[in-house]
Amino acid sequence: MPVARARWRWVHLILGGALLMPYFLLAQVVVGVAAGGVNALDSAPLTFLAYAACLPLVAVTALFGPVRPMSVAAVRAMCEVPGERLADGPARSWAARGRASAWWTLHLGTGALISGMTLAVPPMAVMLIAAPAVGQLRDVRLGYGWFATDADPYVAPLLGIGLLAGLTLCAVGAGKLLARMAPVLLGPTAADRLAAAEERAADLAVRNRLARELHDAVGHALSAVTLQAAAARRMLERDPDFVREALAAIEDTTRRTVGELDAVLGLLRDGDAARPDAAPAPTLAADLDGLLARTRAAGTTVTAHQDPGPAGDWAALPAIASREAYRIVQEGLTNALRHGAGPVDLRIRVRAGPDTAHRELEITMTNPPAAPAEDRETRTTGGRGLRGAAERAALLGGSVEAGPHGDLWRLRAVLPLAGEPR
Repeated sequence: MPVARARWRWVHLILGGALLMPYFLLAQVVVGVAAGGVNALDSAPLTFLAYAACLPLVAVTALFGPVRPMSVAAVRAMCEVPGERLADGPARSWAARGRASAWWTLHLGTGALISGMTLAVPPMAVMLIAAPAVGQLRDVRLGYGWFATDADPYVAPLLGIGLLAGLTLCAVGAGKLLARMAPVLLGPTAADRLAAAEERAADLAVRNRLARELHDAVGHALSAVTLQAAAARRMLERDPDFVREALAAIEDTTRRTVGELDAVLGLLRDGDAARPDAAPAPTLAADLDGLLARTRAAGTTVTAHQDPGPAGDWAALPAIASREAYRIVQEGLTNALRHGAGPVDLRIRVRAGPDTAHRELEITMTNPPAAPAEDRETRTTGGRGLRGAAERAALLGGSVEAGPHGDLWRLRAVLPLAGEPR
C-alpha cells in the first residue's frame, strides 16, 4: 500500500536523524568552542554550520564499520527495495566502502533535516490552524509577515495546512530519493557478484559431490542386491549353499549401503558433517576385496589383477586417490552388472607416470557387452555414473575413458598420485 510504504520510509528517515545526533552534538560543541565559547544551538547559522561539519565525520566513520549490512537490512525492511538489487554481507573493497559511506552520509544527513522538520513543523502548524479560535494565540506578537499579529487571522490556518502539506511532500520525496539511491550505493559491486558466483559454484560442487556419492553407493547396492536376489531365486532348489551365500551378500551390501547413505545424509544436516558415528568413505585398502566378493555373489565372474607397486599395499595410496579409485571401480562393476553379459576382467596397478618422479594409478576394466535388446530392458540410468567417474578423476587431474574396445566394453581410468587435488 502506498500510504504504508511512505510511512515506513518516513520512519526510516527519522531513524537516520536519530543516528546523526551523536555526530551533531560533538560538532556543535566544537563549533561553539571555535566561535568563542558560545552555545551553537542558540544561533541558527552556527547550528547549520555544526550540521555541515558533522557530515564529513559521518562519512569517515562509515568507512570502517559494518555500515552496509546494517543499512541493507534497514532498507529491505522499511523502503521496500527488492532484495536482489542490494548487496549481502560487508563491503569487500574500498570502492564498495566508499559507496556505503556515501549512502550513510545521505541517509543520516537527509534524515536529520526531515527529523528536524517533523519536530518543528507540526506544533507550529497546529498553532496557526488554531489561531482564529483561540484568543491567546491571536495576541501573540510574531511580527514576520503572515505571522504578524495584525495579519488577516484566516490566513494563519491556510499557512498551517500548507506547512503540514509541505512537510509531507518533503518526507515522501526524501523517502523516494533514498529508495532510488539505495540500489546505486548499496547494490552489489563486481567483486560482490564474483564472490556470489564463487559461492554458488562451491555450493554446486558440494551438491554434485553428494549426488555422485549417493548414485555410486546406492546405485551399485541396488544393482548388486537385485542380481543377487535373482540368482538366489533361480538356485533356490538346486544349490542351497549358493543361496545362503547370496543372502549373506545381500545382508552385507545393504548394511554397508545404509552406513554410507547415513554418512552422506549427515553432510546435508546442519552440524552433522563430522559426526563420529558416520560411516567412513570406502577405499581400495578398506573394501576392495569386499566389493569384489559382493559382485561375485551376484553371479558375475570377476577376475582381479592387483599391483599396488613397490609399496605392496593399497594402504600406501593417498587417501583421496584411494577413495575416488574405489568409487570408479564400483561404478565400473555396476555398469558390468547392469549392461554386461559375461565375466569382468579388472586390472588395477600403480605405474610410473610420464614424469618418472611421479606415479599413476591405472584402472582397466573390460567385459562383454549385453545384446542391444537385453541392455534396453535392463538400462535404468542415463549415464550419470560414467559422468560422475570422469568428474572424480578430473578432481585429481586424471581422466576416464569408457567405450567399445574390440568386442569388449572397456573402462580405463588414470589417476595421478602426486600433488594436491585440484
